[in-house]
Amino acid sequence: MRNAFADEITKIAQQREDIVLLSGDIGNRLFDKFKEVAPGRFFNCGVAEANMVGVAAGMAACGLRPVCYTIASFLTYRVIEQIRLDLGYHHQGVILVGTGSGLSYASLGSTHHSVEDMGMLRLIPGLAVLAPGDEKELRPALNAALKYPGPVYIRIGKKGEPVVHEAEPKFEIGKALRLREGKDAWILALGNMLPMAMEAAKQLGSRGVSCGVASMGSLKPLDTKLLADVFASAKVVVTFEEHSVLGGLGTAVSEWVAVNPASAKAKLVTFGTPDEFLHATTHQPSAREWAGLTAEKVAERIFALSQ
Repeated sequence: MRNAFADEITKIAQQREDIVLLSGDIGNRLFDKFKEVAPGRFFNCGVAEANMVGVAAGMAACGLRPVCYTIASFLTYRVIEQIRLDLGYHHQGVILVGTGSGLSYASLGSTHHSVEDMGMLRLIPGLAVLAPGDEKELRPALNAALKYPGPVYIRIGKKGEPVVHEAEPKFEIGKALRLREGKDAWILALGNMLPMAMEAAKQLGSRGVSCGVASMGSLKPLDTKLLADVFASAKVVVTFEEHSVLGGLGTAVSEWVAVNPASAKAKLVTFGTPDEFLHATTHQPSAREWAGLTAEKVAERIFALSQ
C-alpha cells in the first residue's frame, strides 16, 4: 500500500500546489518522485512526530493541505495530545497516514504494533478514521480525505498486500463498499483483513453458506445504513480487523447494536487481536495465527453459527 500512496500523493501534488508532505524520518527514497515534481514541498521532520503534527497544524492554518506520513505506532501513540488539540480541537485539515498498521511490523515487536490506534483516534471529535482494504481502495480514499472538511487518519499496510478490487472503487467517507452479497452471513472487514475476508466467504460458499463481504474502509463515520441492512437480513455478522477487539470496528458495531436492538436480528461476532501484548518477535502471518485472524477460523465460526 505504501508504494500506491507515494504514487497517488505525487500525482495529486502535480494538480494541487497546496499539498505538502511531511515525513517522520521514513520513506525518503520512497518520495523521490514527489520531491522532483513538488520541490520545496517535502519536509523530513525527523524522529519528532509530535513536532511534525504541530508543524502540519500550522501549515493547515495558513491554507495549505499537509499530509503526515510515518509508521502508524509512532504517528499515533506518541502524538495523541497534538492530534487531539492541534488538529481535533482546532479542526485543522491535516491528513495523517500511518503505514505498517496492525501487525505489519511483527518482526520488530510490540513497540511497532499498532493495534490500539483506531480505538484511540475515533474518540477525537471531528477526526475521520479510514482503513482502505487494498491499494486500489487507498487511492480514492486519499482523494476523499483531501476533500474532507477536517482532520483524517488513514491507516494503511506496508507492502505486498493482495489486491482485491478489480478496479478503483468509488470511495466515500461514511460509506462501506459491498464486494460480495450474502444471505446467511456477512463479514465486515477493516483494512488489510479484506483479502482474508474474501477467502473466508469463498470457503463458506463451497460449504453451502451464502456469505457477503463489505470493506469498512470508513470506520468513522460508520456506514450505519449498511449495518441496518446486514443485521436485518443475515443470521451472523462478523467484524474482522487487525486491531484490538477493544475500541475498533467490533466496538463501533457493538455500540450501534446496543442503540438499535430491534434492528439487530443477527448474531454479532468480533475478530481482532486479544487484549494482551504479543511478547514475541515473529512475522505477520504467525502473529495473525496467534491472534486468531485467519480465513479458516472466521469461516469455521460462521459455519457453526449459521446452521
